[in-house]
Amino acid sequence: MSKPKIVVLGAGYAGLVATRRLSQKLSPEEAEIVLINKHNYHYESTWLHEVAAGTINPNQARFMLTDVVNPKKVRLIYDTVQEVKKDEKRVVLENSEVSYDYLIVALGFVTNTFGIPGMEEHAFSIEDIDSSRLIAEHIEYQFAKYATDENASDDSLTILVGGGGFTGIEFVGELAEKVPQLCKKYDIDRSKARIINVEAAPSILPVFDEDLVTYAKKSLEDRGVEFRIGTPIKECTEEGFIVGDDKELIKAGTVVWTGGVTGNPVLAKSGFEMFKGKVNVDADLRVPGEEDIFILGDCSWTMDKESGRPYPPTGQLATQEGAAAADNIIALLRNEPLKDFVFSNKGTVASLGLSDGIGNVLDGTKLRGKAAAAMKKVVDDRSLFMVGGAKTVLKKGKFRLF
Repeated sequence: MSKPKIVVLGAGYAGLVATRRLSQKLSPEEAEIVLINKHNYHYESTWLHEVAAGTINPNQARFMLTDVVNPKKVRLIYDTVQEVKKDEKRVVLENSEVSYDYLIVALGFVTNTFGIPGMEEHAFSIEDIDSSRLIAEHIEYQFAKYATDENASDDSLTILVGGGGFTGIEFVGELAEKVPQLCKKYDIDRSKARIINVEAAPSILPVFDEDLVTYAKKSLEDRGVEFRIGTPIKECTEEGFIVGDDKELIKAGTVVWTGGVTGNPVLAKSGFEMFKGKVNVDADLRVPGEEDIFILGDCSWTMDKESGRPYPPTGQLATQEGAAAADNIIALLRNEPLKDFVFSNKGTVASLGLSDGIGNVLDGTKLRGKAAAAMKKVVDDRSLFMVGGAKTVLKKGKFRLF
C-alpha cells in the first residue's frame, strides 16, 4: 500500500512552517511530503516594504528553501499552481501535475485594486521580491534622471503611496529614511522630493489606538511625509492619482498602491466558495465539506469565536496556522482527534523607519519610538526563527538596532 501524500502549495509563512513541522514530526514511512512553490526561495513578505524602499537588499529578505527544508524528507517542486481539481484530488501545475491525499493551500495574496480605474495599469504594487525591487530601482532612476536632465519636472521626484494601512505606512516610513539619502547621493535639494500618502478612510493604521496613530502621523510628518486622509482615489493615470469629488490630480514620478490584497485567484478557479476574495474555513482550518483540504494565511478567513469576526491576516497568524494545520494532518494520519485553531496574539508592531515605530504587545502595553523599533526587529527575527530556524536568524536576522 502506498504512503499517504501530503502536498503543500506555497512556501510563504504558513506553507513553510507547515512543511517543516510535518517533516520533523512524521517519519518517512508515515507519509510522503511535497512542497510546491513558484520560486526556489522563501521571502519574508512583511519585509517587502523595505526592499521596495531600497533600505535593505532583496537577498536579506529571502533564503533558499533547501537551506531550511531537508530534500531527503520533502520533495521540492518549483512550479506555478494553475488549479486544484478537488474531485480528482490532484493539482494542475504549469509544467506537470501532482496527486494528493491531503492538501494545504497557502498560496498567499495578490493585489486588490478594488476596481479603481487605471490602478492595475499605472501603479506599482508590493507583491513579491521582484516587484519590490523594481519599485526601489524605479525610485532611484527618477532621482538619477532628475540630476542629469535639465528639463526634468519636480513632480518626477514625488512618490505617491495609495493606502494608509500597515504596508503603506511602513513603506512611507522607510521612504522617509531613504529619500534624504538619495537627495544627498544625487545632490538634490531635499525639499524637491515629496512623499505623499493618500487614504480614503478618516484615519491611518486602523488596528492601533488613536494616540499611537497620532504619534505615528506626527513622526512621519516631521520627516517630510505628507498625508491626504479621508481622500478617496477616483482614478490612477500615468501622471498620478485623481482624488476627491473635485477630481484633483496629484502628479508623481512613482505611484505605489498598497491599499488592499486578496487571496490567490487559483482559489476561485478551483471552485472554492469565495467570500471577499478568500475562503471561510472551519475551526480546524479545513474547507467546509472537505475532509482533506486545509487553506491558510492570506487565502482564508479564520474566525475569532469571541468577536465573531475573522482574524486580521498577518504573518503571525499564518505561522500559527501552518503549525496547527500540520498537527491536524498528523492527527488524521494517526486516527486522532483534530484540534480547533486558537490564535495566540503576541501583539502588533509597526515600523516607522529604522529607529521609530508604534506597537501594542503582550498584555496591551503600548510602545512608541525606539522601544517599538527594537521590538519590531525582535518580531522580525522571531518570524525568521519560526520559518527557517536558528541558522537562518544568524544569517538574515536584524541585529542592528539603530
